[in-house]
Amino acid sequence: MAYSRFKRLVVKLSGEALVDDHGFGISRKTIRYVADEIRSIFDLGIQIAVVVGGGNFIRGSAAGSYGMDRASADHMGMLATVINSLALQDALEKNDISTRVMSAISIHEVAEPFILRRAVRHLEKGRAVIFAAGTGNPYFTTDTAAVLRAHEIHAEILLKATKVDGVYEEDPNINKNAKFIKNISYMEVLEKQLRVMDMTAISLAMDHQLPLVVFNLKQQGNMKKVVCEEKIGTWIHN
Repeated sequence: MAYSRFKRLVVKLSGEALVDDHGFGISRKTIRYVADEIRSIFDLGIQIAVVVGGGNFIRGSAAGSYGMDRASADHMGMLATVINSLALQDALEKNDISTRVMSAISIHEVAEPFILRRAVRHLEKGRAVIFAAGTGNPYFTTDTAAVLRAHEIHAEILLKATKVDGVYEEDPNINKNAKFIKNISYMEVLEKQLRVMDMTAISLAMDHQLPLVVFNLKQQGNMKKVVCEEKIGTWIHN
């Protein structure tokens, strides 16, 4: 029987994790797959919070780069994360996981406001919690929001689900011989400017000693292997 020493964790999903090969919108097949992966660790008795990006619809930093006001673009991105969160909630509840969406911006008709004590209570009652709308502030990524929420709820680890096996010294899509890194410190990530997460998120994780694991979500069963501490992905810690 699989066992995990972690009791509470945060999963960070990019918006792109919810799409198919077309790269836009939400894929029904993909979101069901993600829900199944989350179910595999939920069954271990772990309290699970999820932070979802919005890059499958719009990315604030990208929209800002072609003339749109960055604050406006980021607010559009926050709304995109709410769409993704509601879609993931539906998929999780179809997988018999009671789920609550909590938003950092007021949108009472579709999501609860983020209130820390209420979020922790949901987790203690065995509900998955999806944190939507990032931090609620422009200029901050959902990576930073994930680390912030992890600290707030006292999560023991943050799982960063990606399309690659972990962290490489170079982009493996450009250099096929790029060296894979199994373990790395926060400071090395910052010094080498490895763009696995934004630098603010890495710095915040380092300040509070939050372990990060970067792994390939596309390989079935990887999420469960990570929380059972098999040799999967890249671990970022001291």
